[in-house]
Amino acid sequence: MTAKRITFPGHNGQNLAARLDLPAPGPQHAARAYALFAHCFTCGKGIPAARRIAQRLTAAGIGVLRFDFTGLGHSEGEFANTTFTSNVEDLERAAQWMADQGMAPSLIIGHSLGGAASLIAARKIPTIKAAAILGTPYNPNHVTQHFHNKTKEIATKGQAEIKLGERSVHIGRGFLRDIAQTELTQAIADLNAALLVLHAPRDEIVSIDNAAEIFQQAKHPKSFVSLDQADHLITDAADAEYAAGVIAAWAAHYIPLAPPAPPPGAPEGVTRVSESSPAGFLQDISIGGQHHLLADEPQAYGGTNRGPSPYGLLAAGLGACTSMTLRMYARRKGWPLTHVEVDVTHDKVHAQDANTGTTERADRFSRVIRLTGPLDQAQKARLLEIADKCPVHRTLEHSSQIETRLG
Repeated sequence: MTAKRITFPGHNGQNLAARLDLPAPGPQHAARAYALFAHCFTCGKGIPAARRIAQRLTAAGIGVLRFDFTGLGHSEGEFANTTFTSNVEDLERAAQWMADQGMAPSLIIGHSLGGAASLIAARKIPTIKAAAILGTPYNPNHVTQHFHNKTKEIATKGQAEIKLGERSVHIGRGFLRDIAQTELTQAIADLNAALLVLHAPRDEIVSIDNAAEIFQQAKHPKSFVSLDQADHLITDAADAEYAAGVIAAWAAHYIPLAPPAPPPGAPEGVTRVSESSPAGFLQDISIGGQHHLLADEPQAYGGTNRGPSPYGLLAAGLGACTSMTLRMYARRKGWPLTHVEVDVTHDKVHAQDANTGTTERADRFSRVIRLTGPLDQAQKARLLEIADKCPVHRTLEHSSQIETRLG
């Protein structure tokens, strides 16, 4: 993906720092929809979960705007002067900026208190078709439990410094007053968008019963997904990857993602592979701007095993092509083939080069085909012959020309 650093005016006119993540350049991968991301309380646009979700969405053709709320990160202003309502207004300003650029968001994503703000803001952003929230409290006032020992000081002095994790911020009296008067029941009931609730059962910051209450109050279409062992900030890369994949797959059902036209001479479109991070080997794969999958290496080879290896993908291509070819042939012949199953394994073996007399390592794909249905022996034998005629089989069997250049 590519990133642009931008600023836009927040609720009080001060500039908010934002990052606009877009699919990498190329007509096959231009953004086909846009999302707005709201981070958790006192966090920032760069938290790992936000980065991973944005990366996955851009691979699916969805541009993502994530920004620092007023007084946080690189944004202007004083956080002590903000309120929950001002955070909602910042979200509205972000959506307006996107609309002014021709990027009106159809998806809004909120994490923790940012999820609560997203539910309220979504009602005021007419282009929103889907909302996904992670670890979100049903009662926004829930956040005060993390600095309850400071509430008296805030009430008497007007503000106080609190420390959440490694971050110290100043909380103002207006924030406490505002959040105590905020509730989500009506916002959830009035949400005119599909809702996805993601929550970890072991979340020690916002308990799982918050998700249950939000889900119960919401109207259909609504979905709930458990984040299993994840912590509140979704710091583990595997948990962030899982959440990102679920959001991307779910959102495609509710927001328009018209497939791009394939370039001349490439009917399947462009297959784009981009690494998830410089550490490890996890790869995001976008095929034709419509399909997404992962590639990785086994843990024994330094990977995280969150996707098939490149050779596993190659074997899958051979198996899928074999099955499709057999199905097309049996269908054309009217043969009673009820099911096809293909097992493919890959190995490196020694092969004698007849021309040079040298022994080299060669690739060997072993294929086991299972055919179900009342087929006679002649039909089975013919189908076995047809398997060798599948296009991928022919490509692997003969040499291919690969052209490489820098883009």
